[in-house]
Amino acid sequence: MLKAIGQAVFSTGLQNPKFTPQESKGEDYEVRTYHATKWASTTVKDMDQEKALSTGFRRLFQYIQGNNEKKVKVEMTVPVSCLIEPGAGPACEASFTVSFYVPEEHQADPPKPNDPEVFIENREEMTVFVRTFGGFANEQNVRENLLKLIESLQRDGMSFKESPYYRAGYDSPFKLVNRRNEVWILKAEEGEK
Repeated sequence: MLKAIGQAVFSTGLQNPKFTPQESKGEDYEVRTYHATKWASTTVKDMDQEKALSTGFRRLFQYIQGNNEKKVKVEMTVPVSCLIEPGAGPACEASFTVSFYVPEEHQADPPKPNDPEVFIENREEMTVFVRTFGGFANEQNVRENLLKLIESLQRDGMSFKESPYYRAGYDSPFKLVNRRNEVWILKAEEGEK
């Protein structure tokens, strides 16, 4: 338990999914192709992004603490990603899929979750546009950075999907300085919007 809390507190040295950097037309964003990987995920429907993220994180933390078929502890990884699928209107619930990357040693055979609301997600290879920002992420600054990223991609004539998009966090709530957050927008394939 202390090791897991320590890992959550000090996010340096944690495993993260492998990606191949791609050439970017802009200085204000990166282009990454993430390899196909498995993630432990849970979906929360809510109008409040922070509440949904907290609920999802708690479910996944229980999973890595041993709430799985093998009763094994799974190392914490980064980032904690959240796929955000906005609702149909301003007062509608959105769908938030919160995910922990499954560490290398469990990629081939991840422990099966006991919680029916947690599932193992097989993420296909994907190319994303990434904008990095500091501080404590919240719904407002995630949205601001998403809009800045969209502006940059439009400026550079890049093809992308506006929705859904990802929010990614690399630090525990206890880390106060030099925090790292990202927004990811999926690159659109030819003829796709």
